[in-house]
Amino acid sequence: MTGIDGKVVAITGASSGIGAAIALELAARGAAVVIGARRTDRLDALVERIHAAGGRAKAVTVDVTQRSDLERLVTTALDRFERLDVLVSNAGIARTAPIAELDVDSWDAMIDANLRSVLYGIAAALPVFRRQGRGHLVTTVSTSGLKIVPMQAVYAGTKNAVRTLLEALRQESTDGVLRTTSVSPGLVRTELVDYVTDPEIRKLAQERMATGIAPEAVARAVAFAIEQPDDVEIGDIVIRPTTQN
Repeated sequence: MTGIDGKVVAITGASSGIGAAIALELAARGAAVVIGARRTDRLDALVERIHAAGGRAKAVTVDVTQRSDLERLVTTALDRFERLDVLVSNAGIARTAPIAELDVDSWDAMIDANLRSVLYGIAAALPVFRRQGRGHLVTTVSTSGLKIVPMQAVYAGTKNAVRTLLEALRQESTDGVLRTTSVSPGLVRTELVDYVTDPEIRKLAQERMATGIAPEAVARAVAFAIEQPDDVEIGDIVIRPTTQN
């Protein structure tokens, strides 16, 4: 038995990249995973892969900008596995551009996907954790919120808002029921920057991302936080390539 074996973990943004890697890592360690994303074909393939390895998994179509979808993710975990031990709020998007471009639509999209979705997840999961007497919120943040650089102001702002939110929630929850963990990855080889609208900025970002670490490295960091005893909280983890400045 490990600190992960037997736990029920819901994961958003699980159709690829870090989210998919977290699902595979935790399922391999004995967790039942409820994976959510919009790309159901990828979710179904991931469930099949986990089942083939002897693991337990259930897919749920989730648009994290919709509060009802986060509620359905939590409800599915309860209906299928009778509890929820951990919610990993991993879904997020990045749009990079100078503020002066006034790309308000991209600002709104990042606020909805990166910040509002985390609040929706907390609203759905926290009452369950309180009833159970135990629960763990894990959120993927970013080193972009630790080192502020041009063209990432709004993206970094949403990530720092989440970091602040989790720290405040931690301080409000010192009765031993809730644990919170913010994981700040640096460069990771994912699809995150593939949707940057400016072709030149997208190409530069993709070239930079290619120097990143594998998503599996972040998944192992998440597993480390989850597997700790209930009286141990890993509040913040920063994980990045050794070559990242």
